[in-house]
Amino acid sequence: MNRLDSDTVVQIGIIVADVEKTARGYAEVFGVPLPQAVPIAVDSFAHTIYRGKPSQAAGRAAFFHLGAIEIELIQPVGAPSTWEEFLRQRGEGIHHIAFRTAKIDEAQDFLRSKGMDLVQSGGWDGGRYAYLDASGQLGTILELLHFD
Repeated sequence: MNRLDSDTVVQIGIIVADVEKTARGYAEVFGVPLPQAVPIAVDSFAHTIYRGKPSQAAGRAAFFHLGAIEIELIQPVGAPSTWEEFLRQRGEGIHHIAFRTAKIDEAQDFLRSKGMDLVQSGGWDGGRYAYLDASGQLGTILELLHFD
């Protein structure tokens, strides 16, 4: 039984220093339209928690829908956040693999039982997310996405 309520990767998140520049590169390489970079985690309902404390985390993101997988390019612009920490410590690169789940609380509990700490969580009008650090077990962060 899959404890994440999903076995389908829906998104790969990549941290970048300049979202517009990187998005132009993706659009050119994949021959797809250039998406507009949009602000993320800046709304009053975001309620971002980073490492257990409220955060002014923010970013700019561009989303590429490539078949069944969405590529999310994230440029951190607010701190503290998992995005800013990743860019500062590791540079640009793959930050997370995301799964959609209807049972986000149960999935978080399961991942925590496997030693994966909650790094950041928040929401938007219509859903919420949680990043759990699975780098010790799986080499990356896992993101759980829940849509109302």
